[in-house]
Amino acid sequence: VDKHGNIHAGIGKVSFSKEQITENFDTFMKAINKNKPAASKGRYIKSASLSLTMSPAVDMDVLELLEIK
Repeated sequence: VDKHGNIHAGIGKVSFSKEQITENFDTFMKAINKNKPAASKGRYIKSASLSLTMSPAVDMDVLELLEIK
């Protein structure tokens, strides 16, 4: 996490299958939700985006992401 609260993480490579990337993303989101600080109130994830290296980011639906359990 950087000083602004942003998390940057790699979840896949070109050589990964769609299933591997999906599994890594699900695991990543679960880890963020599981490790949410106890003092954090309200919605912990306010926005999310996904991008390839050196490409524009695509905004993601945060409410849909929060349904991952």
